[in-house]
Amino acid sequence: MPIEERVFIAGAGPVGLVAAANLIRRGVPVTVFEAGAALSEESRASTFHPPTLDMLDEFGAAAPLIAQGLIAPQLQYRTREEVIATFDFGAIADATGHPFRVQAEQFKLTRILYERLRSHPDFRIEFGSRVTDVAQDEAAVWVTLDRAGAAERRSGRWLIGADGARSEVRRALGVEFSGFTWPERFLVVSTPFDFRGAIADLVAVTYVADPLRWHFLLEIPGLWRVMFPLTETVSDEAASSRAFADTLMAGVAPGIAKYEIAHITLYKVHQRVAKNFRIGRCFLAGDAAHLNNPLGGMGMNGGIHDAMNLTAKLADVWSGAAPESELDRYERQRRSITLEYIEKQSIENKRNLECANPDFAATLKRTAADPQRRRDYLFRVAMIASLRRAAALG
Repeated sequence: MPIEERVFIAGAGPVGLVAAANLIRRGVPVTVFEAGAALSEESRASTFHPPTLDMLDEFGAAAPLIAQGLIAPQLQYRTREEVIATFDFGAIADATGHPFRVQAEQFKLTRILYERLRSHPDFRIEFGSRVTDVAQDEAAVWVTLDRAGAAERRSGRWLIGADGARSEVRRALGVEFSGFTWPERFLVVSTPFDFRGAIADLVAVTYVADPLRWHFLLEIPGLWRVMFPLTETVSDEAASSRAFADTLMAGVAPGIAKYEIAHITLYKVHQRVAKNFRIGRCFLAGDAAHLNNPLGGMGMNGGIHDAMNLTAKLADVWSGAAPESELDRYERQRRSITLEYIEKQSIENKRNLECANPDFAATLKRTAADPQRRRDYLFRVAMIASLRRAAALG
């Protein structure tokens, strides 16, 4: 079997296509294997942080994403009775070209990237091609593809597994995926209702802390998403019903009991990290490498940061500008940061909303009032601090 002089990527989600875009612009041929018949239409992640936008700007994807999204220059914490603190990303405008979040469904990014890549001679994408097995030696990687039930074997130089939480690449490589699953599930209710007219001083990204049932409001173009935690006592069937969603939504805005509901989504929440991000000529990135709760919007963003970190190194190795040992730095940097920042911050975000720390509100107010503390806090939640720490790890 001839070895294709290409990097293989499993998965055409935002992480896989960002990896492809960065390799293509650096002169590395790419083939993406996507299990679905087309790009996914799932909205799923919808927050893009400032440094992520800076990265996407490197290959022209930030501007069209911003045009299709909603700019969110602030984030807010409040209780049901009062605003605790509001943070403005303008305070770190000297550290990023995009001092704001952009709220846009992830499928908008994948389509932007696909349209930019599809006509490039070094780019190929093969839909209906699920990677089911992986083998490798010192020179190449062999993948087994499932194409509508028929198996096909292909060989390339390197493989990036960006095939999501249930990664077949991770399974085939036998990589441990340790961590835990939260006992609560998260319910997301999407509505076109304009909460700004019903809740004073509301901003597009708002966390509502409450010891009984916290919730989170996130505005995207044309919709608000409201997220609630659910205990194990509520069945999946009951939790997914319109009637149950109505009972939860009735507590969001004073005096409003009925909402037009566009979507109801229920899902389990995990905190897991792969034991290895590099296995010889194979790599894991995004959800295939790490999972965390969505509070703070760090999952997809962390995956995009994985992709940019890895592909910069891989392109240097491909061109001969760096030895293969350079690729060891990917795991050292990105796995360490996942554990030190992304997992830690997302867990802290959840516990704060649960009011597990009785000093949370007072601490947050002091942080917002102090310019240096406020700046440090924004660096953490915007994921700038984690990127700088990764670079320092060498």
